[in-house]
Amino acid sequence: MATPLERAVKIAGGQTALARKINEKTPGAAVTQGQVWKWLQSGRPPAPWVIPIEKAVDGNVTRHQLRPDVYPREEIAA
Repeated sequence: MATPLERAVKIAGGQTALARKINEKTPGAAVTQGQVWKWLQSGRPPAPWVIPIEKAVDGNVTRHQLRPDVYPREEIAA
């Protein structure tokens, strides 16, 4: 089973494509393919990059899926 970060990489079209999309959607970002590779090796991205990844894949992988320790699931109001 793929991790949420692996799914984000696949949705984006690869590690380089994910880095490029993060950079396009996040002013001032300078993410490289090498950084994405390191995130994959560690099993999860650093917390500051979770929302940019979510934006890069148009919400198809959420911040909660990427880092539930930092972004717990929001409760839905009844």
